[in-house]
Amino acid sequence: MAKLFTPFSVKGVTFKNRIVMSPMCMYSCHREDGMVEDWHRTHYTSRAVGQAGLIIVEATAVTPQGRISPQDLGIWSDDHVAGLKELTGLVKEHGTAIGIQLAHAGRKAVLEGEILAPSALAFNEKSKTPKEMTKADIEETIEAFKKGAQRAKEAGFDVIELHGAHGYLINEFLSPLSNQRTDEYGGSAENRYRFLREIIDAVKTVWDGPLFVRVSANDYTEGGLTVEDYIPLAKWMKDQGVDLIDVSSGAVVPARINVYPGYQVKFAETIREGAGIATSAVGLITSGIQAEEILQNERADLVLIGREFLRDPYWPRTAAKELGVEIEAPKQYERGWR
Repeated sequence: MAKLFTPFSVKGVTFKNRIVMSPMCMYSCHREDGMVEDWHRTHYTSRAVGQAGLIIVEATAVTPQGRISPQDLGIWSDDHVAGLKELTGLVKEHGTAIGIQLAHAGRKAVLEGEILAPSALAFNEKSKTPKEMTKADIEETIEAFKKGAQRAKEAGFDVIELHGAHGYLINEFLSPLSNQRTDEYGGSAENRYRFLREIIDAVKTVWDGPLFVRVSANDYTEGGLTVEDYIPLAKWMKDQGVDLIDVSSGAVVPARINVYPGYQVKFAETIREGAGIATSAVGLITSGIQAEEILQNERADLVLIGREFLRDPYWPRTAAKELGVEIEAPKQYERGWR
């Protein structure tokens, strides 16, 4: 059996294979209220029919102010729970686990009104200058992540992922390029980690299931963080009870990135080896053979598929055929999947 199609278990939750649909923003809340709509039901359920082991729902805002756009999914209100619960039920019907990425956009929010960040630094010349967060703002945001985790639990999610990558709020605190604070939330690596540390601690008071954190393991800019800087951060996360680091890169500041197939896999491998924690690899992974190599060479524990799942909702079947593996078809599709 190809390793790609072996189960992966964490904290009592088992994924039937190691294929994960990466969280990808859909910008499809047309009423701008953060509620699940028909698009989300169709989009996620079709990938569950396609036999993904785990689906991680797109960046879901813990506050209205934390949306990337007005069309983002939300989890800032108890009113969001019913739609999200329906979504988890639809996905689980097909034997697929489901996670949610809890997020706050920070200075990269494209919204009317005030936006927040660790420091009053705009992302680029076209972006709005954010307000530097006060201690009260920080405390309120940590509480919002906690409440988001509680709602995620009520909605039936199997996994929570904290979005600490791509230049959004948690990433902004971690990177010295975007965090120029002089209080206990800025300066040293320990201080810049404090915001994430307190979020993890708060979330764990209401959530005892699998907890992932997505990181940007390279800022690609002089003075920014590199993958080596993330090894101690990953060790701290492990000590706090984080189960897996979802390793991406870039986007905390505008930067030129040399993109090629599997360009971020080495980062996942380095953190896995250096911190002794499970990782997932993501980024231009398109074939079953490529995914299998990553797992067989122990470069990561899970493989996240993004754009290929947009092109092919049944990518696990495509990968299985490529690897010469027979997988169980949805009963309704058996004649077509033979």
